[in-house]
Amino acid sequence: MKETLITAGLLLLSNLFMIIAWYGHLKYKTAPIFLAIIASWGIAFFEYCIQVPANRIGYRSCSAYQLKIMQECITIMVFMVFAWLFLSEGLTWRYVIAFLLIILAVLVAFWPQKIPC
Repeated sequence: MKETLITAGLLLLSNLFMIIAWYGHLKYKTAPIFLAIIASWGIAFFEYCIQVPANRIGYRSCSAYQLKIMQECITIMVFMVFAWLFLSEGLTWRYVIAFLLIILAVLVAFWPQKIPC
C-alpha cells in the first residue's frame, strides 16, 4: 500500500513535467518549432528522472499492466487541469464521460485486488 501511494505521488509529479513538455508550447504559437522541441526535451528529462523510480517502486507491488493503467489515469487527470487552467480550454460532458470510463478501466485492472494494489 505504501509503495503504491509513493508510486502514485511520483507519477503525479512526473506527469506535471510531461504535460508541460508535451503541451506547454501550444500556448506559445509564435515560438519557433525548434525552440519548442529543445524546451520540451529539457523538461522531459526531469519527467524521466521521476518516472523511472516511480515504475521501479511500483513494480514491487503492482503489475506492469496496473502501473501503465494507473499512469494513464493520472495523465488524464493532470491534463484536464492543465488544459483548463493553462490553455483555457473548457471541459465538456463528453470529456467527463471519457474520463469516467478511464477510471472504470483502472477499477477493472485492479479487480479483484483491493484498490490500490
